[in-house]
Amino acid sequence: MHIYTAYNAAMSTTAATASVTTGTAIKTMLQVKGVTAVQMKVKAWGVSMDGAAAAAGVQWELLETGTVFATVTASAAADCLGWDGPGLATVSTTYLSVGTAATGYTSTAEGTITATRVFDSQFVQPTGERAWEFSLGNEPIVSAVSALRIRCKAAAAVNAVCWVLIEV
Repeated sequence: MHIYTAYNAAMSTTAATASVTTGTAIKTMLQVKGVTAVQMKVKAWGVSMDGAAAAAGVQWELLETGTVFATVTASAAADCLGWDGPGLATVSTTYLSVGTAATGYTSTAEGTITATRVFDSQFVQPTGERAWEFSLGNEPIVSAVSALRIRCKAAAAVNAVCWVLIEV
């Protein structure tokens, strides 16, 4: 088993991690897709935003959407950082699929979702940040054919960074 983190942006190198606007419609900010026969275990996830203090909270969800995938900006293998070994600096396509209907960020189309499993749903002030870590042994397990998504719905658009830590 290996542990990886993915952000809703390309991996930062000479500049800070880029934030992405939430918009006001429901929007998948980050999507992660495993490969056939490899389940994902969600260890932790989080969000941070740079909105106005007086604005309404932003609803964030961590969920599985079965075999329906959002259309996203494709992540590159280098965008998914390995945590548990120097030889695993970036994700192997043995564990995660990258592409516009696979692992990526900033959806332009949500797809027609017919079923979900919501692992967590939180309202977060748009000036704040939150991170959630699942208790050992109680982490959500995402099916090998499903999409893991972090999505949000905001009353007013704010810039946000979100991430997920998974074990595959």
